[in-house]
Amino acid sequence: MTRFVHDQFAKDYLGGLLEPFGEVRAPLQLAGEVRQIDVWFTPINLTERDRAMLGLLGRFAVTSSLFEPFRNAVTPTEICNCLLKYLKVRSAYQRQATRNNTQLQEEDLPKLWILTPTASMPILNGFEARSDTDNWLSGVYVMPKYLRTSIVVIHQLPRTPETVWLRLLGKGAVQEQAIDEVEAMSEGNPLQVRALEALRSLRVILELRQEEQDEDDRRLIMRLSPIYLSRLEEASQQGIQQGVQQGIQQSIELALELKFGTLGLELLPEIALISDLERLKAIQRAAIVGTSLEELRQLMKAN
Repeated sequence: MTRFVHDQFAKDYLGGLLEPFGEVRAPLQLAGEVRQIDVWFTPINLTERDRAMLGLLGRFAVTSSLFEPFRNAVTPTEICNCLLKYLKVRSAYQRQATRNNTQLQEEDLPKLWILTPTASMPILNGFEARSDTDNWLSGVYVMPKYLRTSIVVIHQLPRTPETVWLRLLGKGAVQEQAIDEVEAMSEGNPLQVRALEALRSLRVILELRQEEQDEDDRRLIMRLSPIYLSRLEEASQQGIQQGVQQGIQQSIELALELKFGTLGLELLPEIALISDLERLKAIQRAAIVGTSLEELRQLMKAN
């Protein structure tokens, strides 16, 4: 199922957005029973300007935060698993405080943000997650105080610039509109660049897994193709060929590794020597659509 592809995209995307503003650990392995925190963020140099640029995500990231994104509507079992991981983290904080002979303060603990495209009211009520529009936007449901956990229902967030980075993790029309908004941003926005890079990687991997695609995946590929191609053309016209080459080479490397393993990676030194943009694009297309290793070698030798 491509759900795992989208899960990895969400981790990489959130980590990429937050990385300039603090420490990102994604994923973080917990001791004991095998459990991973998808993204653990600790703010270091998050300024007011940075918070404004990140919008609602910036408000979440003011404190140490655990992010658990879901591609499909979160289930009660999945929420319980998130809470179990959070309680393990809380326990680790308590042990550290005991060793240091200090008192653990609630405000020193991280917060848990469960990100889901949709969630039913029975599930939200079952966890006593309540809408708190006095402090947050609609779509943010806060659990009881000492759980320090909120469920963010992405499809209920207002469609404003403040929520665009979170809506990019939605599905269907919600995600597509967020992509439109990111594409329309002014040039030079560092978060736009990081978001487009994450989307480009998602598109490459989805195309490699054609047999697993569902209708949402196919719509997303169609929507991402114009963005990807237009960005390459735009970069070429501006003379930023080196950055474009690196981007194409990275996607070729990803495709070769997924399809051929270490055998595919043996071609990378030769690909790194190719500077012609059109040849690189041809190799990229061939690597994605299923060309054999021998055919790729012949294509690389062609003038």
